[in-house]
Amino acid sequence: MATDNKETKDRITAREDDFSQWYLDVIAAADLADYAPVKGCMVIKPYGYAIWENIQRKLDAVFKATGHVNAYFPLLIPESFLKKEAEHVEGFSPELAVVIQVGGKKLVVTVVVRPT
Repeated sequence: MATDNKETKDRITAREDDFSQWYLDVIAAADLADYAPVKGCMVIKPYGYAIWENIQRKLDAVFKATGHVNAYFPLLIPESFLKKEAEHVEGFSPELAVVIQVGGKKLVVTVVVRPT
């Protein structure tokens, strides 16, 4: 068991050296999530999802206690919405999944997966 802990520790970048890599290393070592076959997507595994549910539950209670309410927005939005945003933010250039065809038919309006 001690060997496993040392091997795991050796695979984890020091937080002081590279916080972003440390975070990714911890997620991988704890088996909380893994990369999906689509770039930019991840599969959240059961323990990772359980953590997310707990965070969501706690934050929901805090938000509601302050009078805030939840809302969901559509996954797909017209590409024109983001072009408007680009006019307001210098250097705005999101990496997006673009949908141009549905059910074999080309869309009249190009839509994108809403950036998070």
